[in-house]
Amino acid sequence: MAEILLSLTIIGVVAAITLPSLTGNINERTWNTQRKALYARFSQAIALMPALNGYGTLKEESSAGASDAEDTAAETFVVAGLSKVLKINNICASEHLYDCGITSKGFNTVNGNKVASFPATFADLNGEMLSYSMFKNTKVAAFETANGESLVVYYNPKCTSNMNERTSYKVQSKVCVNFLYDLNGSKGPNTVGKDIGVMTALYSSDSVVVAPVINNKEALHHVYFQEGVSACRKMDEEYRLPNFEELVSLFVNHKLYDIKTGQHLWSSTAVEGGKVKGLFTNAGTAVLVQGFGGSTPADRLDAYCVKR
Repeated sequence: MAEILLSLTIIGVVAAITLPSLTGNINERTWNTQRKALYARFSQAIALMPALNGYGTLKEESSAGASDAEDTAAETFVVAGLSKVLKINNICASEHLYDCGITSKGFNTVNGNKVASFPATFADLNGEMLSYSMFKNTKVAAFETANGESLVVYYNPKCTSNMNERTSYKVQSKVCVNFLYDLNGSKGPNTVGKDIGVMTALYSSDSVVVAPVINNKEALHHVYFQEGVSACRKMDEEYRLPNFEELVSLFVNHKLYDIKTGQHLWSSTAVEGGKVKGLFTNAGTAVLVQGFGGSTPADRLDAYCVKR
């Protein structure tokens, strides 16, 4: 009997040590699978939309200054646009986000910093977006998918197409829609990078959807391009430098990723002459800079590693 009790005690101790790790790994795999499926559905849906801009009205365009002035942009984008190409069960205006499965208890950033509630406007998510005059702030809307995910929508009805500019330019006007999703509603852990993540759609036509998941919480500081490439690969075979659109998404959601602005950042998107695009964020702007050194040591920038 003593030997049996001892064996049961040992089994209990081992289970107590290993069970949280096993549960955590199962959750990670589940979130990863669900996130990839969500991204695939949204990429297909956005591709079916002829354009992402022009939905709804902005407050200043609806009897500006009058009592009936109303911001309907994000909600109309979901109702009149996205719902035509994607199965949506429930749509909620900004005043009723929690009716769409959004947790009322707030959520955590990548580093575990608490956010009291989901940002209610695009400016609340990222005030630096307003530094570009063509960018318009809007209230959010929310909806639930047929698969049970809850999404908050940050919408720019004045977004523009990709003109393949060959000189530096501000990127705010290229951002059409930013989605902040929650894979399991009020269930935990409600943390960015786990059950909560982002998707960003850029360009009004021939749109591109990205959903970067960041690996390193701190930037690789002042590295050559190839050093950044190698460092990401060493972390995990899935990780790499972000392409340009993913880099823009990191800027849009930098508060959620605990990323500080004021950095020159590498992308993996090539331009002419063996160089790559970089993004400079400073003084409330996000500026694409063409032509940093790529394959040969020429420039030292900061870098983040992401996976799809």
